[in-house]
Amino acid sequence: MAIRPVPKHKNPTQNFIQKIYKNPKIPFACALLLADAVLTALIIAYVPYTKIDWDAYLSQVNGFIEGERDYSNLKGDTGPLVYPAGFLYIYTAIQYVTGGQVYPAQILFGFLYIVNLGIVLFIYVKTDVLPWWALALLSLSKRLHSIFVLRLFNDCFAMTLFHASLVPLLYQKWHLSLIIFSAAVSVKMNVLLYAPPLLLLMLKAMDIIGVISALAGAAVVQIVLGLPFLWSYPIEYLSKAFNLGRVFIHFWSVNFKFVPEPIFVSKEFALILLVAHLGGLVIFAHYRWCKHEGGLVSFVRSRFLQMQLKTSITSSFPLDKSNKSSSGLKLLKSEHIVTTMFTGNFIGIVCARSLHYQFYSWYFCSLPYLLWRTPYPTMVRLLLFAGVEICWNIFPSTVYSSITLLTIHVIILCGLWMAPPVYPYESDKSQARKKAK
Repeated sequence: MAIRPVPKHKNPTQNFIQKIYKNPKIPFACALLLADAVLTALIIAYVPYTKIDWDAYLSQVNGFIEGERDYSNLKGDTGPLVYPAGFLYIYTAIQYVTGGQVYPAQILFGFLYIVNLGIVLFIYVKTDVLPWWALALLSLSKRLHSIFVLRLFNDCFAMTLFHASLVPLLYQKWHLSLIIFSAAVSVKMNVLLYAPPLLLLMLKAMDIIGVISALAGAAVVQIVLGLPFLWSYPIEYLSKAFNLGRVFIHFWSVNFKFVPEPIFVSKEFALILLVAHLGGLVIFAHYRWCKHEGGLVSFVRSRFLQMQLKTSITSSFPLDKSNKSSSGLKLLKSEHIVTTMFTGNFIGIVCARSLHYQFYSWYFCSLPYLLWRTPYPTMVRLLLFAGVEICWNIFPSTVYSSITLLTIHVIILCGLWMAPPVYPYESDKSQARKKAK
């Protein structure tokens, strides 16, 4: 009888080295993170800080600390407070830690920038859409560095929290993701641009009970954070913190500077852009995100019928444990999740009436990913990336820079439309393996 050799078990160090050897993105991402940390430190040390909203933030925070709970009375140099309660809590903590001084706050925002970059790099490595060298594009934005460490905008916290909420999605942890997502919304409402594609993904991945419970968890976060204001002055809080009808100043618009100001501020222009936004979401949902389910209408109908079937079975056999809530549901691919989320937000960016300079942080981190989801040649992708960055660094924006930016946005969106949709679900073997883990 032949004696079989005993298999040698590799130690964790060997496994880690093999993973790095097979995937060069991991060491490159770590090196990129370290290099950008040095660059960020040099920017803080040698580039002059630009005062824009910092004093206004502190004025609003001081009113909150002094006991004011009426949102209409929380004001700063730039006007009344227009952000939800999470913003106040974060900047109250920042004021406590830094004493209201700019330089310590810049250091804190420098750490925040690196944390955000680390999360985004993890998402990129996990989805494996870009070549390893293209990850460097995430560190090449002059404007994004400025937004974080030279301007100290609250957009930085909102987007870092949003990117953090994407990580649980990649592991199908929907309830945890919704809690973090809601925390991001509590800092700034622009995160709601991701809400429509997120809801669609939830309907794909969960039954109706799971969707409702996840949304309820997100709602609880908003209620708890806003409770001091909802209890005292609910109308003032809701009308100020969640005002969807704000009209921005034409001078600061980066994307629609070429539109005459009377048209820019008109309700008709806002309505046209809203219709375009909603129409774009519906078209992408029907022909791209739900293509493998037969389209948006077919997908919604199937989910509705599945809900009816489950209700009837549950009412007939209330003690039957074989009909689990996860029956008929499959795990979503990481690439499908990230592509749907980033594209849905980008549609909102293209149709936004006004993009101010800090709003670049709303989609810059998704830009390389979106470009590599298009069928364009690599050189074209790089030119489009450079074009967007150049437009955002022209101050003040001009008629030509805004036309150029909008044109590039439309070209990218057309590329996303032309890209063949990837099958959204994991294979049965991959699904079983992930569930086992």
